[in-house]
Amino acid sequence: MTQNNSDSNTRCRRVRCTVQKKTFGPVEDLETYVRSDWWQTLFNSLYLKTDADLLDDIEVTRKEVDLIVSILGVTPEERILDLCCGQGRHVLELAKRGFSNVEGYDRSQYLIRKARTRARKDNLQVRFREGDARKLPYPSDTFDVVTILGNSFGYFDSTLQDRKVLEEIFRVLKPGGRVFFDVMDGDHMKKSFQPRSWEWLDRKYFVCRERALSTDGDRLICREVISRIDRGVIADQFYAERLYNKESLFELLTASGFSNLTFHTTFSPVSEGTQDAGMMGQRVLVSASVEKPWSPSLQATWSKKPMNIAVLLGDPRKEDQVKPACVFDDDDFDTLERMKKALSEIPFMRFTFLDRHETLLEDLKKKASKIDLVLNLCDEGFYNDPTKELHIPALLEQLNIPYTGAGPQCLAFCYDKSIIRGVAREMRIPVAKGMLVNADSDLSKLSLSFPLFVKPNSGDSSFGITQKSIAHNREKLLEILAAIREKMGSDRLFLLEEFLPGKDISVGIIGNPPKCTVLPITEEDYTAVPEELPKICGYEAKWLPDSPYWNIKSVPANLPEKTRKEIIKSCLALFSRLGCRDYARFDWRLDAKGKPRLLEVNPNPGWCWDGHLAKMAAYANISYSGMLAAIIEAAKERYGLGTTRKIELSRKMPETTSRKSPAECAAEFEEEIEASSMNSENDRKKSVFSNSPDTLQVFEGI
Repeated sequence: MTQNNSDSNTRCRRVRCTVQKKTFGPVEDLETYVRSDWWQTLFNSLYLKTDADLLDDIEVTRKEVDLIVSILGVTPEERILDLCCGQGRHVLELAKRGFSNVEGYDRSQYLIRKARTRARKDNLQVRFREGDARKLPYPSDTFDVVTILGNSFGYFDSTLQDRKVLEEIFRVLKPGGRVFFDVMDGDHMKKSFQPRSWEWLDRKYFVCRERALSTDGDRLICREVISRIDRGVIADQFYAERLYNKESLFELLTASGFSNLTFHTTFSPVSEGTQDAGMMGQRVLVSASVEKPWSPSLQATWSKKPMNIAVLLGDPRKEDQVKPACVFDDDDFDTLERMKKALSEIPFMRFTFLDRHETLLEDLKKKASKIDLVLNLCDEGFYNDPTKELHIPALLEQLNIPYTGAGPQCLAFCYDKSIIRGVAREMRIPVAKGMLVNADSDLSKLSLSFPLFVKPNSGDSSFGITQKSIAHNREKLLEILAAIREKMGSDRLFLLEEFLPGKDISVGIIGNPPKCTVLPITEEDYTAVPEELPKICGYEAKWLPDSPYWNIKSVPANLPEKTRKEIIKSCLALFSRLGCRDYARFDWRLDAKGKPRLLEVNPNPGWCWDGHLAKMAAYANISYSGMLAAIIEAAKERYGLGTTRKIELSRKMPETTSRKSPAECAAEFEEEIEASSMNSENDRKKSVFSNSPDTLQVFEGI
């Protein structure tokens, strides 16, 4: 009994020793304690802890983003800047919805680092920068939309400083651009603020708040005393926000040059766990637009001579063994016309088309000095021979002409499916069980399980893959191999793979590391295919309109979040490892247990208006013209060629992020607070990397 009392007293003494005297005690005038630059130090892990019920509630964020999208009518192609973005919750939510041309900017190094970490965790390709909103690091006429959300306006002790923020927003917005504010309803707050409140943040932390109006009545002063039950007070902090109402906002925005001011309904999105919404309780929504001419520098750029781009194509005069009739037909010529029309919609570029292969070398030599870039769409191969697809970039390399897409080595690697299987296994990327066979292979002791998928080890456009490519026993396998060898040649190598019955998945990527965009993942919808036929997307689905496979559709893939991330991570790794450039497509299939298995890597995939890549782009609301423009821009950036206008992509990701409770948020950031005291030196050393370029943000719709 005595021993137990002693232990209890020891524990009490230990707790009392950890209590910290970090408080000013009773304060009569809150305003005298507010630093003019309070916003430089307040936004840390404690800020996220005290406001987790609003700032880290995914449902609240989704409601706010719904308002932005519906009020402004923004589209994924538009470039959006979220100013004072905090930990990037709105940017990340927009990115998950298919907006890739969105980036965040904030003064807090801690919150920007947090935003980057979350973007990497969710494989989202978005950019975050740290800096002062009064001096933005962007050229004039850069953005279509600028947002200031979550009551992040009015922190300065002078309206002149707020005016500087607005003038910078006006400068970086394009003519016709829009700005959107979500600010505290000043009139409402003056009448209804709580002088004192307190709430438990979780089982350990609680916060007490005091509020008062400033002497001039134009700002609301707030004091937060944050305590932990076993440590006492850990923070006593003061801040102030300006109480703008509709009239004062109208005056300020108009004086800063904005037009078409519109006040939308006030709103109060709060979490189920919100106990004290404080200054976030009721907010005013206001939008405005910019009416101004383009900056002189851009006008001068546009007046310059447009970029000369040569488009290399297959030769319609020559035989093409891959096509059903071995010649270009009406559908092919229609595809070419659609492509030319789409290219004509891209500004500041002049296109010439080269498709006569007999004179291609001489034509390129003559035009080399006048060609700024080649758009290599000759996926048929030199002289329409798919084994010579790599000859086109090799020729361009010899002539030192910049071009889009993969180089010769990448095309050679990826043309051989067996090599890709080996590379994938080396990288610990799963593939279907299989083996490479030739005419001399002994299949009597086959270790693979039926049914087996029989396909040429090399080829293009699914040539040699039909409904008859599935073998359910050894006799059928030998029959299939004999038939294909008779048609394609006895010297051909074939790949035998265990047939995977799961979803047929495709992943499209446009761009180059570290700026890769992953388009919305698609799966093949086989509901129109008769039940007795194998579910494969082969030659019949691409070339034979009378086939039952012709009605296969590519639809957005419904995948578990873990599977989606695993596939994207593997695709991005393969993109870099194999030397893909500018764009690529990766084909996967799920096995009977839903596990993904890589099938093929397609550098320079089909570019036609109704191809897989264009369908993926369409699901991200990207036009066919926009897709082709993005491929060109990726190559231009890779070569460092001058750009007149940045064309970026969007991607759409399944919205599977789960909502965090305030307790979960508190637990997450409590760990950071605990670690910060021990790792401050490590953090200081690591901070030198905080300004390094963001890598993969999927990308996406990585």
